[in-house]
Amino acid sequence: MMPLSMVNTGEENTIKKVGGKEETRRFLEGLGFVTGGKVKVVSEINGSLIVNVKDSRVAIGRDMANKIMV
Repeated sequence: MMPLSMVNTGEENTIKKVGGKEETRRFLEGLGFVTGGKVKVVSEINGSLIVNVKDSRVAIGRDMANKIMV
């Protein structure tokens, strides 16, 4: 397992765990980051990641990406 922030661009991965405080986990789950879901890093710009999750593109910061384990 490794954080989403360390995944190579273009690689599709399965989310194994979403960490952080309860409100952070709820926020990420609302965006579609749920255990067992597929996620793909599209690009990285200044430490922020643009990812495809549940047929949507979402931009998240490196601190949030570190809480998503794949």
